[in-house]
Amino acid sequence: MFSTDPDLDGRGLRVAIVASRFNPDLTQRLVAGCEQRLQELGAEVPQVVWVPGAFELPLAVKALLGAQRYDAVVAVGVVIRGGTPHFDYVCRVVADGLREVTLSSGVPIAFSVLTTDNREQALERSALGGEPGSNKGSEGASVAVEMARLVSRLAGRS
Repeated sequence: MFSTDPDLDGRGLRVAIVASRFNPDLTQRLVAGCEQRLQELGAEVPQVVWVPGAFELPLAVKALLGAQRYDAVVAVGVVIRGGTPHFDYVCRVVADGLREVTLSSGVPIAFSVLTTDNREQALERSALGGEPGSNKGSEGASVAVEMARLVSRLAGRS
């Protein structure tokens, strides 16, 4: 039977992080939060793959999963709304692309891509050492571990 409590035992799990270099100060905070949380959960030290921007995340995740075996991936990036519709296009491509990759691969992909109206919101959501949930990279690490364990159980692998 399945419990309502999340299984956050990361021991033995291989988790990768694919991160956007755009808005690097914010993205690095998300990656640091993700790495720290994965370590707390006992997961192996993650491989971090850097890509130019959020738009490139789905393809990089797909290529990574095609080349190596991972139990989960955390996709990290920051997209801040500007004065043009570019924000909407990028956010849609990233969300749809990551959904397609996770469904076609069967590997959980945690969505730790901030889509904010301004820099202040992004700073709040990438805080280090704050309240639980204040760093979406850390939150993504928990989601990745929980979903990797759940998918494994549903597939009868554990």
